[in-house]
Amino acid sequence: MSCIGARHCLCADSVPVLSEFAQQVLAVVQRLKANAYGVTIRREIVESTGRNVSIGCMHVMLDQLEGAGLVASRQGEATWERGGRPKLYFDITFAGEQVLIEQDQAFREELCL
Repeated sequence: MSCIGARHCLCADSVPVLSEFAQQVLAVVQRLKANAYGVTIRREIVESTGRNVSIGCMHVMLDQLEGAGLVASRQGEATWERGGRPKLYFDITFAGEQVLIEQDQAFREELCL
């Protein structure tokens, strides 16, 4: 049982339950594909939801999603603009894709769609 980004939740034994914020982050990683890194993910969430999220909060959520196996990180090339530091990119995993599908289906069932 794993609950990601939630203070209180009831979970099935093998299906992670994501908070609304965790779902948003995961969906944005999926949408951005190869350009998903902290700043672009944050920008997309702020623009689409109006939610002002700190970059630190974003990285905590990305770490939680990675720990649950829903995203995987990879280092990009070091750049001069970043003082020689590489960007840390994120990709949604197959498990992350499945969780989004399952939670979308559960939401539709709740609404009887």
